[in-house]
Amino acid sequence: MKKILEKKIVVSKDDLDDLNHVNNIVYIYWILDIAKKHWKSLVSSQTLENYHWVLLDHNIKYLRPALLKDKIKIKTYVEKTAGVKSSRVVEIYNDNSEKLLVSSITNWCLISSKTNKPCRIPKEIVEVFS
Repeated sequence: MKKILEKKIVVSKDDLDDLNHVNNIVYIYWILDIAKKHWKSLVSSQTLENYHWVLLDHNIKYLRPALLKDKIKIKTYVEKTAGVKSSRVVEIYNDNSEKLLVSSITNWCLISSKTNKPCRIPKEIVEVFS
């Protein structure tokens, strides 16, 4: 079973664009923020010292707008790990209607903090995501 992290927020005025929808950049911030929180919640401080992730690409689908004071649920899990890469899913829902607003897949590369070069994802990291 995938290890899932969920976070709930309420859309504030600062999250909005000129059309009074949540700004696309805010969604990207939310995606990166929950990815970081998920990673930090699953691994040891030693692992955090030894490795970090760099973002390779985003694939984001904007399906429905979120508006001021909407209650939002953000959910993430790691879909796949192979070699030096990992694919993470982030889904953003309207918490009241349960309608999917945004769907994202981000691809990451694991970097050794010692060498600052890509490294194979160790078994202990693969296991914490599974």
